[in-house]
Amino acid sequence: MLTMAQPAWLALLPLLAPLAFIIWRRGFAQGKTTDAAGLTLVHPNLDLLQQNGDVAPACSRWLFALDLLALSCLILALAQPQWLGAWLPETPQGREIMLLVDTSKSMSIADFESHGQPVERLTVLKDIVSRFVAGRQGDRFGLIGFGTIAGTLVPPTFDVDLVNAMLERIQIGIAGEDTALGDAIGLALRQLHQQQRLRPALILFTDGDSTAGNITPSEAVALARHMAVPIYTVQIGGDLFAAGRPASAAAAQATEPGLVQIAALTGGRYYQADNRKTLQQVIDDIGQREKTVARPARRRAVQEWYLLPLLFAGAIFSLTRLYRIHRMAA
Repeated sequence: MLTMAQPAWLALLPLLAPLAFIIWRRGFAQGKTTDAAGLTLVHPNLDLLQQNGDVAPACSRWLFALDLLALSCLILALAQPQWLGAWLPETPQGREIMLLVDTSKSMSIADFESHGQPVERLTVLKDIVSRFVAGRQGDRFGLIGFGTIAGTLVPPTFDVDLVNAMLERIQIGIAGEDTALGDAIGLALRQLHQQQRLRPALILFTDGDSTAGNITPSEAVALARHMAVPIYTVQIGGDLFAAGRPASAAAAQATEPGLVQIAALTGGRYYQADNRKTLQQVIDDIGQREKTVARPARRRAVQEWYLLPLLFAGAIFSLTRLYRIHRMAA
């Protein structure tokens, strides 16, 4: 669709008609010609100009018409003609999502497969989560790694490249060999911004229940419920004691909520992923549950066309002036 960005300039076009009529009536309509030799110039040598003939009336009319056309093109260029194309999609309104990644020793177990080869749990997790992050437009992601202690690797940010870069650098054991779920959840909740339009969410990736930390899972769950933040718990692998963790350690934590209870109490969901395909399905399901909100399109693709009439006007003015100079020099 063709439109004008500054249509007010088009009001000058009707003024050209009376201007052209006045000039035509005073000059061409009375049969006058443009006498180059009749021009008064203060110059010591006017011999060449005195030898010039008159410019034919028909030619003068054509030159005047071309000048009028060029002036019209200039006015059209000032009006800034634009071609409006398709509507441009707006960035969806996202939410804050905190990723909590277990870096304890048990995440090094190679019970996943990729192309028929055994792969560590953490390696598969990083690959799938990075694609999840890259595919979410408008979301603000944060990254926390935890083991015996919990640490913020990336605070909530729109820079998904930074999040994926830090995710790729996570190594087994960087935060200790135990699992401090309560500390990780509490730290993630502290990173969230207040007064968000869309509810934030926590995604907890681990292969077992809490075995360390200063904040108990029950305390962290209570804080999450108070803030109305759901926690999606994803248990990586099938055997909680595959890393050689003694059963007494799990029994000591029997009074604390496990992954199933953490998800249920906070309004999230519990998942168990023991292979690559299942883990991908888990990530996809979380993405469907925590959707972004599409914004109505407010902008359109715009092609500026003011340069065409501007160049056309410049070309006409240049040709008419060159022609006049040529006739005067002939």
